[in-house]
Amino acid sequence: MASHAHDKYYVPHGSPWPIVGSIGLLILMVGVSTWLNGADIGFYVMMAGVLTIIGMVTGWFGTVIGENQSGMFNAQVDKSFRMGMFWFIFSEVMFFAAFFGALFYARNMSIPWLGGESNNFFTNALLWTGWESTWPTNGPAGVGGEFEKMGPFGLPLINTALLLTSSVTITIAHHALLAGHRGILKTFLAMTFILGFIFVFLQGEEYIEAYQHMNLKLTTGIYGSTFFMLTGFHGMHVTLGAIMLLVIWLRVMKGHFTADKHFAFEAVAWYWHFVDVVWVGLYVFVYWM
Repeated sequence: MASHAHDKYYVPHGSPWPIVGSIGLLILMVGVSTWLNGADIGFYVMMAGVLTIIGMVTGWFGTVIGENQSGMFNAQVDKSFRMGMFWFIFSEVMFFAAFFGALFYARNMSIPWLGGESNNFFTNALLWTGWESTWPTNGPAGVGGEFEKMGPFGLPLINTALLLTSSVTITIAHHALLAGHRGILKTFLAMTFILGFIFVFLQGEEYIEAYQHMNLKLTTGIYGSTFFMLTGFHGMHVTLGAIMLLVIWLRVMKGHFTADKHFAFEAVAWYWHFVDVVWVGLYVFVYWM
């Protein structure tokens, strides 16, 4: 069925990409579950699912970009895109709020209760006699053995500087787009995604250090699990954001976007600022406190 452009809205044509994405997710789920249960073939099934999803995203975004460049989208469609991006980022806020909430609950409620605080003397006396609540901790049972806390200096501080700098560069690029300065736009947008990829690389180095020299792992009690879940999911978001910035940069190099029509650029910039804000909170509550 062909696409139809109307004065108030846009009716898209039939698309194969949703079913391709569903099949890719099914293959990915089967592969991961099989791999985790010890079957070597599960890894290859998982990678087939990953490649299917990558192909789906590439094809679907290419279709939407083509429709946009051909002038099929009007102001009403642009408004719907903005609302969709707003609710998407809101869902991401709630996603991270759940993990920050888990950290708060463990650190400020569960651990003190197990240590006998807040009128929970018998919890301590009957379950873990003599155990004193401290943070960071791997719990009263010492799950994972002795470990070192990841401090706020070194690579974490460098990564913080990188992300804060990237917020500045993406803002400069946005203002350059509005002013029609394409050279500045290309340069500072490239700097933004390069800083993002450097961040991901350094976080990988941090994980290697944690596993090999600090005995800090995902299995190191409540501290290890909250540390890696928060930083790991954030790192995944930075990776996705940097890839999106790279795609936007390639579109800029092809001459896409104008001062009046550049929602895709704005959407990725919103997402990147969200990632930066989450990191600031993460750096304070996970590394410093």
